[in-house]
Amino acid sequence: MDRGLAGVWPALLDGFTTTVMVSFSALLLGAPLAILLAAASRGGRVPSRLAGLYLSFWRGTPILVQLLIVFYLLPFLGLELEPTLAATMALALNTAAFQSEIYRAGLQAIPRGHIEAASMLGLSASQTFFRIEAPQAIRLMLPALIGEMQALVKNSSLVSVIAVTDITRRAQQVAASTFRPLEAYASALLLYVIIGAVLACIGLLLERHLSREAKR
Repeated sequence: MDRGLAGVWPALLDGFTTTVMVSFSALLLGAPLAILLAAASRGGRVPSRLAGLYLSFWRGTPILVQLLIVFYLLPFLGLELEPTLAATMALALNTAAFQSEIYRAGLQAIPRGHIEAASMLGLSASQTFFRIEAPQAIRLMLPALIGEMQALVKNSSLVSVIAVTDITRRAQQVAASTFRPLEAYASALLLYVIIGAVLACIGLLLERHLSREAKR
């Protein structure tokens, strides 16, 4: 292998770790807020309007600008965070808006008759949710959640603008040091394709598992 390219993969794999860590952390951190937003959207007039404002802002503005605003606003508020943490927070706030719509749509897709039947059988509201609504909703939401995770990984390439050493940032550094931009960015692209393919396979396996469980 060319000596100039020998150093590509260690650097890119380091960026790969950062990309995966930032993306998954943002997904997990955004989930609780997304559930609250989905609940608010199904609530009264004031909570649903507040949730709507949040969704309009985070879904209707460029994620790059959101990232820069969070990165520069936090020190202004006296909160000093490492670029990686600031990037994770910005992505979590963004994905919460998209995840909430997935949760809301999944819960609304549950046939009303199933909930009424559970009530007639004497199940409480919490029992109905955990035994009837949640299992069906998870199956319905899974493809959309996998899609959101893939979108989050792609969006994470923007964190390079605040010096987070993700795959894209590492590819930029490699391209600058080796003067081989095509090889550096092609290798980065390959890593993004691998992440997307792995997520798609995981989603497919989970979907099949949940379908088998539902038939038992």
